[in-house]
Amino acid sequence: MTKRRFDGLAPGEGASPDRYDPVRFERQNVTVDLVIFTVRDRTLKLLLIERGEPPYQGSWALPGGFVRKDESLEDSARRELLEETGVRDIYLEQLYTFGDPGRDPRTRVITVAYFAIIASDRQVLHASADATDARWFSVTGLPRLAFDHERIVDYAIERLRNKLEYTTVGFQLLPEQFTLTELQNVYEIILGKQLDKRNFRKKILSLAIIQETGETKMDGVHRPARLYRFSDAKFMLLKEKGILFPF
Repeated sequence: MTKRRFDGLAPGEGASPDRYDPVRFERQNVTVDLVIFTVRDRTLKLLLIERGEPPYQGSWALPGGFVRKDESLEDSARRELLEETGVRDIYLEQLYTFGDPGRDPRTRVITVAYFAIIASDRQVLHASADATDARWFSVTGLPRLAFDHERIVDYAIERLRNKLEYTTVGFQLLPEQFTLTELQNVYEIILGKQLDKRNFRKKILSLAIIQETGETKMDGVHRPARLYRFSDAKFMLLKEKGILFPF
């Protein structure tokens, strides 16, 4: 009996591409899914689309779709995001690959998930392609999601919270100048918990990753609050030294 090899070639065959037999192995389908977060109304929110086609027609899901033969994974992710939600020109980071055999009722589908965090007021949502609606949902009140998208979202939330320790993700949702209260609010929203005001300010100020601008802003009925700006150079220096700042 001829022993099957994992490179698609029988024993004694060379490695020439023209001798590779693609039908020796079952082909897998590949999709991309997009986990897009924002902070709005003091809530961490997730971008979802309502599926306009089966399976799960009428259910909410992450934006995404099948990868075309002539495009890269990231190009596919950007195309699907634009087609289904109207969101464009954002930084996408590869999250994880999900490939359980039964995750899609149609056939065997492996998906590569991407995620990003954006300012919601900079994007205008509009559904098209195979989506009938696109909307922001609070992560604490999500509808039942299609496929295994709940698992993907849970994984992405955990990754997002971990990134607060070593990336600038918390500052990406703020204007160029911000108060310490606004900065703390962003951290609390992403972490899903309250932080001690005194300890938070002490930690942030000791790291020197923000600088006073010399300007102030009215903060409710209280006295004007000092405005700060983020210091990217100082942050990169701390990152190079391996200094993290968990809260």
